[in-house]
Amino acid sequence: MKKGLILVILLLNFSTVFSQQWETDFEKAKELATEENKPIVLVFQGSDWCAPCIKLNREIWSTDAFKKYALNNYIMLQADFPRKKRNALSETQSKANAKLAETYNRKGIFPFVVVLDSDGKVLGKTGYKKTTPEKYIKEINALVK
Repeated sequence: MKKGLILVILLLNFSTVFSQQWETDFEKAKELATEENKPIVLVFQGSDWCAPCIKLNREIWSTDAFKKYALNNYIMLQADFPRKKRNALSETQSKANAKLAETYNRKGIFPFVVVLDSDGKVLGKTGYKKTTPEKYIKEINALVK
């Protein structure tokens, strides 16, 4: 019993070490980007209906390689636009995401990745690509420089 409990605790600690830290508040993301001197990676997605968004999440965002790198190098900001009732966001969050879309994604492209500086200035844009997490990281980094 004791060994099982220790194993569970270790697994929970390990999973939080590499869990993706998504911000949903733009002002907080800008604050963190300033404090930590990191770019913001703003991701527009339709998490429950957009096939390329789901692939991007599975193939890039959810990988240990990307999560580990992002933790030390990016502020990850998510603007989700789910369609299913069970995944509905709060009214406040929906309005905040709509405001971000008005500013950074007027064409309504999904998925759409916008790299920003700590002031919210656009450094570059990208989207879904069938690639490795390492190559995607290089692409994001090229937008920052």
